[in-house]
This record gives sequence, C-alpha cells and structure tokens, in this order.
Amino acid sequence: MLCAPSLNPTLSRVCDPATMSIAAPLAQPSSVRAAAFSDGAAPLLFALAVFALCAFSPAVLNDGDTWSHVATGDWILGHRAIPRVDPFSFSFAGAPWTAHEWLSEVLFALAHRLAGWSGVVLLTGAAAGAAALVVARRAARELTGLALVALMALSLGLMSGGLLARPHVLALPVMALWADQLFAARERDRAPPVAMAALMALWANLHGGFAFGLALIGPFALEALWLAPSERRVSVFTDWGLFGFASLAAALITPFGIEGLLFPLKLMNLSYLAQIKEWQPENFAHPGPLEFALLALIGLALTKPLRLAPMRLLLLLGLIHMSLQHMRHEMLLAMLAPMLLARPIAEALGTRASSSPVGRGVAFAAVALAALTGARLAAPIVRGDSATAPISALAAVPEALRERAVLNNYAFGGYLIYADLRPFIDGRADMFGDGFLSEYARILAGEPHAVDEALKRWDIAWTIFAPGQRAVAQMDHESGWRRLYADAFAVVHVRD
Repeated sequence: MLCAPSLNPTLSRVCDPATMSIAAPLAQPSSVRAAAFSDGAAPLLFALAVFALCAFSPAVLNDGDTWSHVATGDWILGHRAIPRVDPFSFSFAGAPWTAHEWLSEVLFALAHRLAGWSGVVLLTGAAAGAAALVVARRAARELTGLALVALMALSLGLMSGGLLARPHVLALPVMALWADQLFAARERDRAPPVAMAALMALWANLHGGFAFGLALIGPFALEALWLAPSERRVSVFTDWGLFGFASLAAALITPFGIEGLLFPLKLMNLSYLAQIKEWQPENFAHPGPLEFALLALIGLALTKPLRLAPMRLLLLLGLIHMSLQHMRHEMLLAMLAPMLLARPIAEALGTRASSSPVGRGVAFAAVALAALTGARLAAPIVRGDSATAPISALAAVPEALRERAVLNNYAFGGYLIYADLRPFIDGRADMFGDGFLSEYARILAGEPHAVDEALKRWDIAWTIFAPGQRAVAQMDHESGWRRLYADAFAVVHVRD
C-alpha cells in the first residue's frame, strides 16, 4: 500500500502504521525532518539557553545573600547540625533563627567546595534549566513554531531578573513539577496521587515558597469540584481534600515543624520588606520584561478569541497582581503563565502541536551541556570588589580591628559572614524583625541621633558603608572618627 502525501507540509504522509517502513522517516524531505527536530527539541533548547545564561552571566552572583548561603551551608556541614539560634551576627548572637533554606544552603556549600564559584553558578543553572524544561515541555504539548518560541522567550524575560544563586532558584524545579502534576491531574480528571506530596517535603526544606505550592492546590481542587457531576462531587472533594491534607503534613517534615510551616506568614508580615528592592512594586518608568509580557497578552486578547476557564483566569490574574505588587513574584508568573496560556493561545491561533521525535535533540543537548559545563570549569570564577563584596576595603582593615564590633551596610552582611566576621546586620530580615530594622533604617539615613546611639550602644569600633549612603556623610562629621579607606564600593571609618 502506498502512502498518500499530505497537503500539510509538517505531516509528511498519511498511511497505515502496519505498512510503514523503518526507512520512512529518512524519506521525508529535509525541511520536514528539520521542523520535527526543532519542534521536538524546543524544550531542550530552551532549558539549555537558561542553563547557559546562569553559567556565564555575572549577574547570577550579584546578590549579597549568596555569600551567607554558602557560609551557612559550610556551618551546617562542619557542625553536622542545623542552627536553631544565630551563630553569625554580634547584634543578635544566640537569638532564635529559623534556617528554613538549610537544604539549599548545604547544596550551595557542596557545589562551592567541589568547584568554587563556578560550581555555584553551574548548580544554579542546572536548577533553572530543569525548571525551564518542565515548563517548556508542557507548553510544547499545545504550541509549536513561532508561537512556542515567543511564549518561552517572554517566560525567559520574566525569569531573568530572578536568576540568582539563591535558594529560590534551587526550588524552581520542584515548583515546576508540582504545577505540572496539578495540570496533569486535571487532564486525568482525578486528584494527584498522594505520593506526590513528597515533593512538598522537599520544597519545604529548600525554600519558603512552598507555601505558594500549598495555596496552588486550591484553584485546581475548586475547578475539579465545580466541573464534576453532582453524583461525583463528594468523591472529588474527598480525593482532593486527602491530597491537600497529605501535602500539608509533608510540609511539616522539616527540622522546624510547625515553626517552619508558619515561617512564610511571619516573613510576609514584616513592614521592612517594602525597603528591599525585590519586595517593591514593579517600576514601569523604563520598559521591562513584565511590561512586554503584559502588552503581548493584551494585544493577543484584543485580536484573537483568547478564552481561559474561569478558575484559571482568576489564577492568572492573581499571578499578575502578585508580580505587580512584588517584583520577586515575576518568577512565579514566568513558571505558570506558559502552562496556563499554551492551550488557549493554540486554540486562538487555530494550531495544535504534533508529537515530534526528540532523540537527536537529546543528544545535541547532552553534548552542548557537557561543553558549556567544561567551558565554565575551565575558566574558574574569581570574585572581585562589587556592590555586595567590599573585598579590598575589608583587606585594608587591620586584623585586630576586624574582631571588634562593626556597623555595616545591609548588602555587605553576607560577605562579612563569608569572611568569618560578625556583622551588625545581614540579609536575614525575618530574624532581625521590624523594630531592629527600623532602627537600622534611621542609621542608614544618616540621622545623627540614631548614628550616635548605635555607636555608643553597640560599642562600634569601625563602620563600612557604600559611598553614596547618607550614613557615610554622617560618619565624616562624627567627632572622634576618621576615614581609613574608601573606594568605589565601600568607605571604612574608624575611631581616631
């Protein structure tokens, strides 16, 4: 029997599978084979692009907390215990501390021990790339071609600002798998298997964002209950309720139990979060990824019949609201929006993805991954002075002085911990609390009374701030103090 050629160039022929020759794929035109390769490999290529971005972008190490995360992981490995009180600062030494990201910090420390800072960025890239692969594979089930590329490019743009060597990135693959399985459960019209709750236990030990995963169960469970026939609603409610209860119980499997479960609520109640850039609203003074994504969505909705199920529409609107309210939540939008929008966009465009072979794509991705990893390891990362690492300034401080109390810039706290110094303050805002952070904000603003009070109360021997901060100008006018060192990143004052 001969196969009849198809009018659709991407579907090379229609024939009885029983009569197909093993050589049939080789008989397809080269353009068809290339299209099949690109469609099937698109998720792999997207994941590879995310991995490369993390492995070779200096911005991945721009966050000051990366220093303290590595140091905390080293402390845990060295003491073979998880700290329950603060072992790092002098201002809160011995105070209760919930090291809720302990597992991520151990992973960062192991990567650092194995391959230095190159190991840290490779670990970050592997996590981000794995999450991108899960998201892109779900989107590729519905979309193909330029539509898929455009959707994932917008997703990458939203991700880019949050691609930092921090625990939230190591938790991204778990979040992506969690969301993917919730979508899969709805496609099967049944609750996720209870065994899937094990992902929640892993997530809860990696990062506090597990609370979002628990909340994400709600929209899918409500959708299942809403669409279920009346005779099945009791069983649907029972099945989803059981899964939700198992997930909540799994979130308690941390060294901190109920304290760890309540930690995200404690963090969100901090007023000082508004002073931290990632917790501030999106700024549209200059074009950015979120603006491009929203304009693209609005443009598509105004030109095509884009339809989303009510509960999923509410979820998407909620994610957009969270992204507008806090910049750090753009990562959630980047992960979930492609999963939510892939099918509605495909229906609006009148296209559907076809299954494509990925064998050659896997081989290419594996070779490219090995080459990128080798290139990164062959050129080890050497950290220099930066806005979060006053390396030269600290080297200018006499050894004896380093052991005494320091009043430091918030962004320098992580590096001071890494350098085995005890900072006045660091990035653990949840531990310090609003009262202490408000006092520090007045110090940073250069209020004379606040600065004088801190210098006396804490018996400060030296200070280190960024050059543009008002505290520096105040220290220049403080009686009995002088500048010891200054460069483009830090200014050190000491007592006369």
